[in-house]
Amino acid sequence: MRKNLLKHIIFILLGGGLITLLISSIPFQAQPNQQESKVLPEPVEPEPVIKYGISVDSFLVVKDKIRRNENLSEILSEYKISPQTIEVIAKEKAVFDVRRIRRGNNYSIFCNDDTTAQYFVYEHTPIDYIKIELNDSVQISKGKKEITKVRRIASGFIESNLWNAMLEYDIDPMMSIELSEIYAWSIDFFGLKKGDHFSVIYEEEYVDTVRVGIGKIHSALFNHRNKDFYAISFKQDSVESYFDSTGQSLRRTFLKAPLRYSRISSGFSYNRLHPVLKIHRPHTGIDYAAPTGTPVHTVGDGVVIKKKYTRQGGRVVKIRHNSVYTTAYLHLSRYSKKIHVGSHVKQGEVIGYVGATGLATGPHLDFRFWKNGHPINPLEVESPPVEPVQKVNREEYNRIRNKMIEELKEADKKLHQADPVLARHIKKKRTRDDEVMDLIARYEYRRKDIDYPEGSYALPGNDEWTLR
Repeated sequence: MRKNLLKHIIFILLGGGLITLLISSIPFQAQPNQQESKVLPEPVEPEPVIKYGISVDSFLVVKDKIRRNENLSEILSEYKISPQTIEVIAKEKAVFDVRRIRRGNNYSIFCNDDTTAQYFVYEHTPIDYIKIELNDSVQISKGKKEITKVRRIASGFIESNLWNAMLEYDIDPMMSIELSEIYAWSIDFFGLKKGDHFSVIYEEEYVDTVRVGIGKIHSALFNHRNKDFYAISFKQDSVESYFDSTGQSLRRTFLKAPLRYSRISSGFSYNRLHPVLKIHRPHTGIDYAAPTGTPVHTVGDGVVIKKKYTRQGGRVVKIRHNSVYTTAYLHLSRYSKKIHVGSHVKQGEVIGYVGATGLATGPHLDFRFWKNGHPINPLEVESPPVEPVQKVNREEYNRIRNKMIEELKEADKKLHQADPVLARHIKKKRTRDDEVMDLIARYEYRRKDIDYPEGSYALPGNDEWTLR
């Protein structure tokens, strides 16, 4: 009896403890008649729209393009800017030379309520702009738009020339110049063949969703005459340079050619019919056909030992590179202002410009090479590379190289699978080689902000790169 009673008591105590435990674990809920305090979110003010460092919301903005023969005075006078203020702007040539505004370039005018201009912004390039503050006093400053960089991998076959290949595969055509500079020591870009192909990993630059140029090129694979040429970007001793798959530098003692883009019109020969004299005589050089004004670069470091006009060679520059090698550049239209007898020049430096001076039937460069005083064929010069990847950097270089080569090979494989180049004919509009050479020359001038001496070409299929 007592045992049963004791069991009942223990059972009741355990059950009560369990119920208490369950009740305590239930979260407390406010009673329906209790009022909850609600916290309303603070209203968020919209972010002001800033462009060129100006709050756009505060002004009436007028956008337009520079018209033919239009000047700054004509533009600003319509927005209540006095001739005296325009004269002050015109005197600030160190920051902004008003005579250099180009037809077709964009500008914006920021006006207050009575249409008086407060700011004038001229877009010198798709990236660079000039801002003129027209409030109490004139303030002129330079600025750059924000650039967005997107990593790209592009590939293509050569059907006619490198420029056309970029257009045909929807690649920024300036890539042709970038690649020609990277491979300037190892590939003859004047002898590209149909079926040559390339893959490149690079950064493409955008401003306001518009493609404006090419950033860093990380690596490239160029197959020329069935031989692979790799270019891997790597920083060594704080200097960014390009190396091949074995770690050898792509830079050489001499450039492959003194022009960035051209074609060979006459080769090295000891018995050539002279186009003007009509007699057979040695021509111990290479003729590169190119438009008048195309920049000519020295193929290596050296000292200018000759700068003069000759009856046959026209304007000539001759450079001694060392005790073994000497080069000469004939038929120049003019010399670079920095070139004088005795002046030191660096590889790639502009020494003059293509012309037709002396005995010449048209604009071209006659390029000559001597070894120990004897003429040699410039196309056969073997140039040793500069310092390779150092042993201390080899492990890091190999890691980057292996990753890049893997991606390039995959891109090259996809190109061959998707685009068997010899099995079809691309029917897009192409630029002739002579037009391409002219475009490159104009681009070189425009990049240095120099007016090209003659008319203009528009790049087919790519209005963004119209050169004026």
